[in-house]
Amino acid sequence: QVQLVESGGGLVQAGGSLRLSCAASGRTLSSYAMGWFRQAPGKERKFVAAISQSGSSTFYADSVKGRFTISRDNTKNTMYLQMNSLKPEDTAVYYCTADTSRDMVVLITTGEYAYWGQGTQVTVSS
Repeated sequence: QVQLVESGGGLVQAGGSLRLSCAASGRTLSSYAMGWFRQAPGKERKFVAAISQSGSSTFYADSVKGRFTISRDNTKNTMYLQMNSLKPEDTAVYYCTADTSRDMVVLITTGEYAYWGQGTQVTVSS
């Protein structure tokens, strides 16, 4: 069992930056593939970014490619999402996820990660 806690959300103007963190407890983070999903009001939850257990492979949704960077520090049991050039359409609740599977494609396309955080609100004003 692993517990995930997101932090770093908030209100920012368009063009600004935020850095989300996901702190894990209960298990060593290096065993888990991790990711970020987001859900805007009235919309389905969508994939944002993912990172493999070692951090050697990263994946991004087209909508955030070139603006967001996912990273992890397994020594600190923490994953990050650096968000630059934020747009109002990035407004959503952002969720941290984790799973022991090594099939990143399946995880990303199905969203069937075993563990989820409670989410952190990101609001981008125009």
